[in-house]
Amino acid sequence: MILTVTLNAALDITHRLPELVPGTSHRVAEVIERPGGKGLNVARVLGSLGYETVVTGFAGGPTGAVLRERLAGQPQPRPVRDALVPIAANTRRAIAVVATSNGETTLLDEPGPQVTADEWASFLMTYETLLRDAEAVALCGGLPPGIHVGAYAELIRRARAAGVPSVLDTSGEPLRRGIAARPDLVKPNADELAQLTGSREPVRATRDARRRGAHTVVSSLGPDGLLAATPEGVWRATAPAKPKVTGDPAGAGDAAVAGLLSGLVDSLSWPDRLSRAVALATAAVLAPTAGDFDRAAYEELLPGVAVTELLPAA
Repeated sequence: MILTVTLNAALDITHRLPELVPGTSHRVAEVIERPGGKGLNVARVLGSLGYETVVTGFAGGPTGAVLRERLAGQPQPRPVRDALVPIAANTRRAIAVVATSNGETTLLDEPGPQVTADEWASFLMTYETLLRDAEAVALCGGLPPGIHVGAYAELIRRARAAGVPSVLDTSGEPLRRGIAARPDLVKPNADELAQLTGSREPVRATRDARRRGAHTVVSSLGPDGLLAATPEGVWRATAPAKPKVTGDPAGAGDAAVAGLLSGLVDSLSWPDRLSRAVALATAAVLAPTAGDFDRAAYEELLPGVAVTELLPAA
């Protein structure tokens, strides 16, 4: 079983319309509601690939109830199991406005719910129980109000004590503290990596991030693929062609995490893990909502991903 943690889950609401013109009224052509937050997106991709996946984190209020209802109704080859911890405050919404004429997406993220100390303690009990059956755990997204900034570092240490590999995908101070707890993998994007290391030179920044504690660092470079600093060397992986974005690009990084996680539990080589992650991320930008991917595009892209060794093992 693969466990994903989303401490600041959301109900993703996607509005699709021909064109977004600021300051005017619009008729929305289509509205899609999905369980959201980075870890839930990762879990849905894994479920679509056929992996047994469990999601935990927090859900509360009327929005949280809708989120759980939508999660239960997801038609997957392997349905995602709900182990979200109930809280009193209302789960946030994340609203995406997609202009179908050019593929541009405007995101409106509401603030997260306040989590109490008792609710955090309840989550930790659930997390410890789930770790007993987990092959790997992904810790994804930001922190809601009430959760201390070192929360991911604490969860990484607990996973390591249980012998479960951890993947961290967050930003800012939670990333800085989390990476010092020595996760097995972190996956920042270029901006998050620059904020962490102070460098925008991709290879230098990725290697510097690894020296801060992570076993492996895989950096997202947007349409230019992935850069990985691992114990076996440094690799660059790129898709055979840059796709035209026709869906919600916000889920590309989450699809990449799903590829890296599934590759970890399948004990794939690093080039094969990176190929899977790049193909999934590329196929995700062709899907209408985050947490989905175009399966036909994925299967076509996978054999064409180019993986180049930039540096041997240090």
